[in-house]
Amino acid sequence: MNARVAVRLALGIALLCGALHAQDAKPTVSADGSVHLGNMTLPYSSVASPEARALFPKMLAAGSKAPPITAPIEQSRAFYDRMNSDRAHRLMALYPVKTHRETIAGVVTDVVEPAQGIAPENQGRVLINLHGGAFLWGAHSGALVESVPIASLGRIKVIGIDYRQGPEHVFPAASEDVEAVYRALLKQYKPASIGIYGCSAGGVLTGEAVARLIADKLPVPGAIGTFCGSLVDMAGDSMFVAPLLNGEPVPAHPLRLGDLPYFKGAGLTDPMVFPGLSPELLRQFPPTLLITGTRDMALSAVVRSQNLLSQAGVATELHVWEGMWHSFFSDPEMPESRQAYETIVRFFDQHLTRG
Repeated sequence: MNARVAVRLALGIALLCGALHAQDAKPTVSADGSVHLGNMTLPYSSVASPEARALFPKMLAAGSKAPPITAPIEQSRAFYDRMNSDRAHRLMALYPVKTHRETIAGVVTDVVEPAQGIAPENQGRVLINLHGGAFLWGAHSGALVESVPIASLGRIKVIGIDYRQGPEHVFPAASEDVEAVYRALLKQYKPASIGIYGCSAGGVLTGEAVARLIADKLPVPGAIGTFCGSLVDMAGDSMFVAPLLNGEPVPAHPLRLGDLPYFKGAGLTDPMVFPGLSPELLRQFPPTLLITGTRDMALSAVVRSQNLLSQAGVATELHVWEGMWHSFFSDPEMPESRQAYETIVRFFDQHLTRG
């Protein structure tokens, strides 16, 4: 880098930082998805789908109505249940399934099966879904959002676990619930024929659950998926860049997982909380699929998790969708969502043994 380029780069960074830290710096989003901050315009990705471009401003507008994370838990759960119930209804119109509630090992679950029946090659396979929702909300309707398209496209049974959440419960309650259901399923399925996946908090819980299974000397599942949340705490560039790209003020102190009520009293250096802290633990992980987007606040954490798994010798796939936000595939109408579903189905079909 020559001196002139270095000076220009330094000036550019200084101007950007000045814009970001200006007291009146409040981003706005136009109808075409462009984010405006002062004299800067950040256009929506030119390579994302037209459907994503149309949805992006609507998604941000809907999200702006969400209660703050400090709101009464009943208020937040009602808001996200309405949002997820609408998504689940739209998904079921596109991906036909049959569902029922079932208690497994004392834990309530949502069992989702393809309307056309489980494929012969999947009769001895099963997937466990761990829903997202900041370890605060997402039970039932959120689990359906994440289970329906995979069950239908993959023609495989998916069991969504209604694990215990904060603020009523704290770590490791959710991991205990996952282990209880997993132990019960081991009576019917081979461990190599079981897959576990989750998005956001569910992606984090997937890693924590596998760490617990290893600690308790249980056989690990055949493959896992950690989406928009992974094996390390939220940190890195995306915690600051993603809010700006999504039309939000850049946070001075981004929310970390340890700030969530569920992790009250948990040791944040404990590999049972963040398995990425232990290379020895990671070496025992099964093949792992990681999914995120360029506008996902968890992008850096997911990328770092993939790097740590790779260093530990674990087979991984990392897929990053351009222009996509946190948990983007919860909205089914975008081509990117369909691509994510197909990627998940293909990964588990490739890595799970047939019963």
